[in-house]
Amino acid sequence: MRSRDSALAVLVALIWGTNFVAIRTGLDSMPPLLFLAVRFVVVCVPAICLVRRPALPWRDLALIGLFTSLGQFALMYLALHLGMPPGLSSLVLQAQVLLTVVIAALWLRERPSVPQRLGVALGGAGLVTIAVGRGLSAPVLPLVVLVLAAVSWAVGNVLTRRAGGLTGPSAGLGVTVWSGLVVPLPALALSLAIEGPNAVGSPLAHVQWSAVLSTAYTAYLSSLLGYGIWNTLLSRHPVATVTPFAMLVPVFGMAAAALAFGERPTMLEAVGGAVLLAGVGVAVLRPRRSADLTVDVEPAARPAAEAADLVQLTPARSTSP
Repeated sequence: MRSRDSALAVLVALIWGTNFVAIRTGLDSMPPLLFLAVRFVVVCVPAICLVRRPALPWRDLALIGLFTSLGQFALMYLALHLGMPPGLSSLVLQAQVLLTVVIAALWLRERPSVPQRLGVALGGAGLVTIAVGRGLSAPVLPLVVLVLAAVSWAVGNVLTRRAGGLTGPSAGLGVTVWSGLVVPLPALALSLAIEGPNAVGSPLAHVQWSAVLSTAYTAYLSSLLGYGIWNTLLSRHPVATVTPFAMLVPVFGMAAAALAFGERPTMLEAVGGAVLLAGVGVAVLRPRRSADLTVDVEPAARPAAEAADLVQLTPARSTSP
């Protein structure tokens, strides 16, 4: 990969990592479900007029949007609202990579490779360690909600994999935009039912600049610009060359949270995070040549605040650019 493209990949990881800080900032002036509805209105309008609809049935697009966008982000925003630190969130959410391997094995009968199995085991140990560390210093509920967000994202990954039909450099962005259409109305309805009419009406009547800037960052930079660059890189280079850059997301996320909020993980959380990230690395990284089977990692079709990796088995091939 040329140095310019490598720099673009690092830029995307920086945007996606700092996205967690942007979300947390927006939640100070807007309830989570309403914030989610507003974000996806901005993501989808006017993008649906500019981005071609992918060659997928409406049912598949709706299911992908239900799990990848509505389920994942509603739970993630709720976890941050309940007090989950944004830096640690950027790390824990990477568990979706490992959960995708497990769900694909159970649902699609895709046999995981030995490195994938080892990665899942390491990741599980890391999550348990993080849970123990959180339990000693703070409520575990936000962590549980965030893990459920990762499960929803992983289901969306598998739905995208099963649907197929994603071809061309802009296909992933098309799924991001068009499947996102299922988010605003259900999110707004849930916001009215759970957060209440007053919690919805007041932020909309008295919009704060923090909410405007956070929405713009999450929608335009994280979802549209970030995913647009990512798809362009995937159209130029093998997926195994591009996707490891996604492992920089929690690095930037934790650094940004430390600068913005003074976030410092406990020792157990730091150890668990390192083990979790090692598990993700074992699952997605592969040698440049293999004599048997290799692991291809495809980005899931979603707003890319945090890089989705869909793992599948394919015949061995050279991964040189």
